[in-house]
Amino acid sequence: MLTLPNDIMPVIWAFRQVFSERVWDWAQILLVGSILAPHIRTVTAVLRVMGLSHDRQFQNFHRVLNRAKWSGLAASKILLGLLIAACVASGVPLVIGADETLERRRGKHIQAKGVFRDAVRSSKKHIVYSFGLRWVSLMLWVPVPWSSRAWALPFLSVLAPSAKTNLANGKRHKTSLDWIGQMIGVVRRWQPTQAIVLVVDGGLAAVKLGLKCLSYVHPVTYVSRLRFDAALYDPPAPQPPGKRGPKPKKGKRQPSLSQRLNDPSTPWEKRDVRWYSGEQRSVEVATGTALWYTPSYSPLPLRWVIVRDPLGEFQPSALFCTDPNVSGWQILHWFILRWNVEVTFEEARAHLGVETQRQWSKLAIERTTPMLLGLFSLITLLAHHLTVNQPFPVRRAAWYCKSEPTFADAIALVRRHLWTSVKFVNSPVETPSLVIPSTLFNGLLDTVCYAR
Repeated sequence: MLTLPNDIMPVIWAFRQVFSERVWDWAQILLVGSILAPHIRTVTAVLRVMGLSHDRQFQNFHRVLNRAKWSGLAASKILLGLLIAACVASGVPLVIGADETLERRRGKHIQAKGVFRDAVRSSKKHIVYSFGLRWVSLMLWVPVPWSSRAWALPFLSVLAPSAKTNLANGKRHKTSLDWIGQMIGVVRRWQPTQAIVLVVDGGLAAVKLGLKCLSYVHPVTYVSRLRFDAALYDPPAPQPPGKRGPKPKKGKRQPSLSQRLNDPSTPWEKRDVRWYSGEQRSVEVATGTALWYTPSYSPLPLRWVIVRDPLGEFQPSALFCTDPNVSGWQILHWFILRWNVEVTFEEARAHLGVETQRQWSKLAIERTTPMLLGLFSLITLLAHHLTVNQPFPVRRAAWYCKSEPTFADAIALVRRHLWTSVKFVNSPVETPSLVIPSTLFNGLLDTVCYAR
């Protein structure tokens, strides 16, 4: 049986209630092995790193993913609760980012695979399509003590096949907007009174999702990009007394955002803000309120924001927020945080082996990638617990002066703690001692902990 160190048990044992007693023993081994294993995250790679390559009952570990009864949704709820308790101050809204990512996979046995635009390999002039699985993920943006930027920590991910794939499998199709609306509804049920801000990219901006966010007793604030040619209107004028017929839903058409951008009379406010790469940049903002109208839907009340660079180094952009009382600068700050989602996806591929798993079972596929993305958050949470009131070790070199830790340092810290503290399944009762020079030991441990 695996024996974990006491200082990380409060985090790990929070998930005990999701599994049965027998499955929990196997799940712990898969969890620790997934952290320690470099590069490939297959079940066999996990068993090898845990010293179980000769276990003839290896099929039990596969069954945790492809057969055992446990709820990934329940695990997501627990993970979100742990992140909020550790990283979100009281009274601070939950800022959640939602986005899609493509897991490149091939194989005739993978039912949910499709052909999607590969955003990582595409550019504005050249679009690349790849076979794979499309995932929609919700991430909680939280400040971590050792970093100057907020980290995007995944806690809930779902598989979103294409319309063609769903049709071939006889399933009703849900768009990414449908999935995000359903997922944010689950989060609202978990956190019924907590203020929530949902931030998405322009490809996921829609009146439909905005109305969904406003439909709750405690509405969810929805932030995204806005097209410069969006149809914006004034609020409807009061209905004249005695006039019959339905009340108007919108008033006079407002000038488009492109017209406001080029209008010399548009009032602009200038301020220095923290930009994507962390440096301070001077930008100008114009803002106002309107109703965004799309046929077949009720108008969506919002605050629009136009952002431009006085030096002309980047193209102007337009944003919106469904809470008209929020300032334009706060909306810009929330949207700049969205870039951390892309950082998390890249770090998960580089350090957690996303796209290296090889399950063909439908249930195992639906569980493995959300688990690996959730593992990013769990490792960050463990690193947070291990460095309370302690300095965070950062790997430096003569040619690279690293100013603050990254996820590579976080996973190395957790790996080092596990390698030196965990009593593995096959460990003998009396462990023989072996004298190793400290330079050799530290070199081997550093290499293993930072292996990708």
